[in-house]
Amino acid sequence: MERKFYFYTDQMTVGYGGRPLIKNIRMEVEKGEILTLIGPNGAGKSTIFKSITRQLAILGGSVWVDGREMGQMSGKELARKQAVVLTGRMETEYMTCGEVVASGRYPYTGWLGIPGKEDLEKVDEALALVSGEELKERDFAAISDGQRQKILLARAICQEPELIILDEPTSYLDVKHKLEFLTVLRKLVRERNMAVVMSLHELDLAQKISDRVMTVCEGRVDRIGMPEDIFTDEYINCLYNVTEGSYHEAFGAMELPAAKAAPQVFVIGGGGSGLAVYRKLARLEIPFATGVLHEHDIDYEAAKYSAAQVIVEEAFEPIREETRKKALLCMEQCPEVICCLTHFGTINQGNKILLETARRQKKLKNS
Repeated sequence: MERKFYFYTDQMTVGYGGRPLIKNIRMEVEKGEILTLIGPNGAGKSTIFKSITRQLAILGGSVWVDGREMGQMSGKELARKQAVVLTGRMETEYMTCGEVVASGRYPYTGWLGIPGKEDLEKVDEALALVSGEELKERDFAAISDGQRQKILLARAICQEPELIILDEPTSYLDVKHKLEFLTVLRKLVRERNMAVVMSLHELDLAQKISDRVMTVCEGRVDRIGMPEDIFTDEYINCLYNVTEGSYHEAFGAMELPAAKAAPQVFVIGGGGSGLAVYRKLARLEIPFATGVLHEHDIDYEAAKYSAAQVIVEEAFEPIREETRKKALLCMEQCPEVICCLTHFGTINQGNKILLETARRQKKLKNS
């Protein structure tokens, strides 16, 4: 069969016990690319991953790696092409981290599996790439989850694969280790021309690191496309059936729903100054209004999801008198006012007037 992509599936059907869960799956990735799977829990992402890593027999179609059907490749042949990093706990029987990384050399060692000088050099090289040299002699079972993922990635690198498959590799990691892990992964893709297929729950990270995204929901592959085509407010809210709150395309994150009541606080903001206050009020379920915000201002992008009312002016235009009066009317109906701005430019002098009015009315409160 003519080679199409470095890794691809041809009408693959996956499932359990002979019962199909997802049919006719077409997924493909070329060297130098990251393909990320996203979708709600139970949609079938893990079943797909178990099938393309031969943990689970496919029910139909085929999987191809570097122009060869995966089912026709021996374990060692496949291991030289493809490495797998899973989130499950690994039983290491008192192995050191260096020994765990060295186990990635098994496709290249002899029958006894004893690593040679070149293999040991590859171990050190892989550890250095993930900044894990200081872990080499430590007991793998005694290190943190973030450090374990780092070592498992080093083991995968040690295989010298051209494709790495990762199932939710950041699930147990804190923010620091998530960023470190994905930074190393991106470096491998760009500098070593590797192909990567992975799944992520963190939509903000998937949006930033992926070259293409495949979405899975309700037992089907729903879409495959560029991040900018997938991560839209409308589509993500639909994909995850979001009914409380909403996905925020501009921030790549979920926002709490706006409190459904008359505003109790009026927030004078703009230029990102109001973000923390908006989120605090939303968290406390205090309904609020805000203005005057200019269209496309970062405060406006956040407030339109969490505020009960937003007073808006055209982008880059001075606040018009009619807009200021609209904001003033709204502010007068609120018992409290919070001003997040410390400076007022030529286009938002209307907000300075609102602040002065709030002071005279003795409504001004600290945030």
